[in-house]
Amino acid sequence: MNPIKMPLLALIIALNLLPAARAAPPAAVAIEIEYLLGFIAQSDCQFFRNGTWYDAQRAQAHLRAKYDVLAANNQIKTAEDFIEKAASYSRFSGLPYQIRCGTGAAMSTNQWFSDALAHYRK
Repeated sequence: MNPIKMPLLALIIALNLLPAARAAPPAAVAIEIEYLLGFIAQSDCQFFRNGTWYDAQRAQAHLRAKYDVLAANNQIKTAEDFIEKAASYSRFSGLPYQIRCGTGAAMSTNQWFSDALAHYRK
């Protein structure tokens, strides 16, 4: 192989391996986050994001996608990181997310998920 192309090839291979080398959240943290994602998916609540109410399954899909990106970039170390960075506000608009269940009043998803996490840990 051409000696000039070797460093370029090595760089390409290294860049392709970097995402796989990033650390995933610890197993206990991943279990807590999966619980929270499952909790919202099964909740029958509505999720308010950027001016629109969504059903629980759409909320879960959106939050999972955000979580996957943040985890791939090593930004999630705790379940609280997930709540704060993925499940509390829109990175697009900066507006906080809200949730309402049944006929209850809307509340911040930060509080809703924090309460759910505290209940799970008991």
